[in-house]
Amino acid sequence: MKILTALALAVLPALAAAQQQPAPPKPEPFPLAHPAPMTADECAVWNRERSFARSVESHDAKAFASHLHRGALFIDGPGTEVEGPEKITEGWGAIIRGEGPLLRWYPGVAHIGGEPDIAMSHGYYWIEDAEAGVDKRFAIGQFVSTWVRRDGAWHVLFDGGGGGGARPASADEVAQLKAALPRECPRA
Repeated sequence: MKILTALALAVLPALAAAQQQPAPPKPEPFPLAHPAPMTADECAVWNRERSFARSVESHDAKAFASHLHRGALFIDGPGTEVEGPEKITEGWGAIIRGEGPLLRWYPGVAHIGGEPDIAMSHGYYWIEDAEAGVDKRFAIGQFVSTWVRRDGAWHVLFDGGGGGGARPASADEVAQLKAALPRECPRA
């Protein structure tokens, strides 16, 4: 009992102080909407990410699988690892077929570091769940994917979302996000 009382005396003032603090300012809603210009190779990754997203939009499992590296590793929302193109494509089956909530994503920027055949793409995804109530129908999140170039083509090696998951969003926020996305890769 003494331990619980001591813990309460130590924690309660900190909780009360935290509740009195003003809320932190909201970050700019879509900071990747106007990325820095990219090189031709970075645009190749950006365009490949767009192609990958379109494979889901067009419900094309074969095209989806063609974007995956033979050793691809995806980590889903709950943190489960799925490895290999066949298992990943199977795991994404309902999403690719358009069953249940719709998942869409769009690259904001692609980066190539010191290794010319490894790249990272980063952007936004949004989910629309037609079955959910109006106030919970949409969600927005960020993703990061790692790409590897083999035999001239870029393939996804790692994908795990963007950490932190999606946040609830309104239909207007999703529309604003879509409107802010570049239609073509911003070339250097």
